[in-house]
Amino acid sequence: MSIPVEVLEAEVLSLPQADRARLIDRLLKSLEKDPEWEASWATEADRRERRIADGEAAWVPGSEALARIRKTFA
Repeated sequence: MSIPVEVLEAEVLSLPQADRARLIDRLLKSLEKDPEWEASWATEADRRERRIADGEAAWVPGSEALARIRKTFA
């Protein structure tokens, strides 16, 4: 018997934070890996790190990045 997603979501959100974190980790590991996507992302991450090392870009604090995203979608 399948549990409705809304019911499952409510149950999961009522778990302690440590249990939710463990569940997230297991769910992410259960997703299919796409080697092409992973290789592309690794290349992009390397490119971004080079730009920062070369002074062409700078790290942005997480709180600032989230504020920018929220502003974009507000």
